[in-house]
Amino acid sequence: MARRTVTFESTPNPNAVKCLVSPPLRAPALPPRSYFNAVAARGDALAAALFEIPGVTNILDRGDFVTIGKSPGADWRAVKAAAKRLLEAHGDAP
Repeated sequence: MARRTVTFESTPNPNAVKCLVSPPLRAPALPPRSYFNAVAARGDALAAALFEIPGVTNILDRGDFVTIGKSPGADWRAVKAAAKRLLEAHGDAP
């Protein structure tokens, strides 16, 4: 079983980060999932868990990457560390 890895890439928005996930969480050809709050993410276990990270404000899941937005005062180090743990542990990597 392959181990899932997560690397981070900055975006033009200082309050958003792109999390590149390999192997993908799901097929990238599937429609993206976008959530602007925890209530909207209730049916998606991974998105709901990401919203539990203090400061996370929105999520875009494309399968092979996830973009996470944070509130301006949130600490990127803490957000990234928690997101990395969740993304690497989510499901079984093929």
